[in-house]
Amino acid sequence: MSESRYFTEEGLQRLRDELDQLIRVERPKISQQISEARDKGDLSENAEYDAAKEAQGMLEMKIAKQQELLRNARVIDESKMDDSKVYLLSTVVIKNTTNGASMKYTLVPEEEADLKKGKISVSSPIAKGLLGKSVGDQAEIIVPAGKVFFEVVEITRE
Repeated sequence: MSESRYFTEEGLQRLRDELDQLIRVERPKISQQISEARDKGDLSENAEYDAAKEAQGMLEMKIAKQQELLRNARVIDESKMDDSKVYLLSTVVIKNTTNGASMKYTLVPEEEADLKKGKISVSSPIAKGLLGKSVGDQAEIIVPAGKVFFEVVEITRE
C-alpha cells in the first residue's frame, strides 16, 4: 500500500482536473491516432503506429499514477494547525542572518510547489530546516553551497 499524500483543497482539485483532461481528451486523441495509423496498412513497418502505441503506454502510466495519488490523497485541515510554529501550509518570512536579505515562502506539499509563486516543497532543504521553528528562532540550513543561517521573522497562514 502506498503512503498518504497531503494536498490542499486547491491542489487536490487541480489533480482531479488534470486526470479528467487525460481521460476525456488525451486518451481519445491517442486512440484516434492509433486508428489512423492502423488504416495505413502494414503495422510491422509503420513508425507512426509504433509512436502512437508508445504514446498510449506513456499516457496510461500517467493516468494510473494520478489515480494512485487520488486514492491516497488526504486534504489538510488548516483549522487544526498551530500558527505559532512553522508547519505545512505556513507562510514564513525569513531573514538571512549573513546578508540581511528577507524571503517569504509558503510551505506546501511536493506536488504543489511553485517557486515563482513563493511556494516551496515541504521536503526541500529550506523547508526542512524551518519546520517546527517559532518566530525569533534561528535555522541552520544546509544547501549545496554550504550552511546558511536564517531567522524566522513572521509566521502566518494565508
